[in-house]
This record gives sequence, structure tokens and C-alpha cells, in this order.
Amino acid sequence: MSAGERADAARGRGAKAAATTDASLTLSGVVAGYGKGTVLKGIDLDVGSGERVGLLGRNGAGKTTLMRVLMGLVPARAGDIHFGRHPIHALETFRIARLGLAYVPQGRDLFADFSVEQNLLLGAVARAGRAARDLSPAYEAFPWLHARRGERAGSLSGGQQQQLAIARAIVARPRLLLLDEPLEGVQPAVVDEIVDALARLCAASGMGLLLIEQNVDVVLALCGRVAFIESGEVREALPSGAVRDDPLRIERYLGL
Repeated sequence: MSAGERADAARGRGAKAAATTDASLTLSGVVAGYGKGTVLKGIDLDVGSGERVGLLGRNGAGKTTLMRVLMGLVPARAGDIHFGRHPIHALETFRIARLGLAYVPQGRDLFADFSVEQNLLLGAVARAGRAARDLSPAYEAFPWLHARRGERAGSLSGGQQQQLAIARAIVARPRLLLLDEPLEGVQPAVVDEIVDALARLCAASGMGLLLIEQNVDVVLALCGRVAFIESGEVREALPSGAVRDDPLRIERYLGL
């Protein structure tokens, strides 16, 4: 191989590495809805690789629909969505998951009659071979799960089920985790455990986070930036510090 060919090969390897490490998310002019109704009316939003962004807005603003569109569960009628260098707005859900997105929906969607371990294994289906049975990320985030791995998921408390739902998502080692109201109905002590686990995980792995959560204090603690959604559009996106210093902005968008 000549020096020029070696240089070309090296550039090719570098481009491939950049493609696999780029975990940025970009939405441009995304329109979506249900039936004849339109919920998202031209969403523009960027989430950088490893960035943690909170989504705040009133009920019905379009936050959950946005998450479902990102995972291919609701089709985008218009606009573009890119994850890294990949256009994902027309991909099936399993292909989006294989690119490194994971979603914890509101309501958890656990299999109550399956064991803790069986639920976790379902979260790893996006990974191949032996890696698909490596549940260490879940047990590192929430160590108590290992001791109760043989118990039915339905026997756990609400807060424990929420931890299991998050653990199921992270066993696939996602590059961006989508969380929809993960702390709804969870006791304060368990809220602290979940917040601490997520902060540690993001710091250790470089995983990004897109978070919908009613608890504004949690959003500001976990996320470096906040996007406000109103009537199906992102009105503004600001650093968390600026939001923390301007309570009137929170009152405007949330009515708090």
C-alpha cells in the first residue's frame, strides 16, 4: 500500500469513528400528530453529543409526542431528524434503537409477570451476541436489582418499577436516553436515588439525556439546558442557570 493509500485509509477510519461517536440530535421543522390533528407544528431542537436537555411545557404542549416521533412510534409528517449523521425520521423503531437511542415512556411499560432479569434482558435486544446478556449497567446504576433479579416486576413498588424501567433502557448502553416523566408518583427518597444514578451514569459514560419532567428542580439539577415547548413549538432554549434566575419564565410556560 502506498503512502497515499494509507492516508486515504486512515481518513476513512477517522470518518467512520466520527460517525459512530457523534451522538448529536437535530430536529428541523418537525410536524406530527394523530389522525387529522396536528400536535407538533414545526419543532426545531438540537441536543449535542453527551448534552443533557430538559423539556418543559404545559400538558398537551407536545412533549410526549415529540419523544414518540423520535423513536419512530409516531410518524413525522414533515421535517428532518438526524441522530449523528443518520437521518432517522423514516426509520423503524428497532433501527433507531440500534443507533443508540433508548426510551423510557411515561407509565414504564414493564412486563409485570416477567422477572426483573427478564425485563432487563428485553432492554438489551438492540445489542448482539454476548453483549446482549450483559446486564452490568443496570446493576451498577441500581445495585438492589441484582438481589431481586428473580422476582416478578409486578411485585415491586412504584418507585422500584421506575428504577427497573430506567435500568432496562440503559443495558443497551444508549448514547442518548429519552425519559418521559420518570419521577411521576415516586417517593422523594427514591427520586434522589434516581437523580443520583442518572447523574453518575451520564458523567461516567458520556450518555446524553432528553428529559420530560414536572419537577423543575430536578430538570435544573440534571440538565445543562432547558427547552420550553408551547403549542407544539420550541419557543426558546436557555442554559439552566438562566432559567433558575428567572422564575417568571417558568411561570409563563408552566403556570406555576
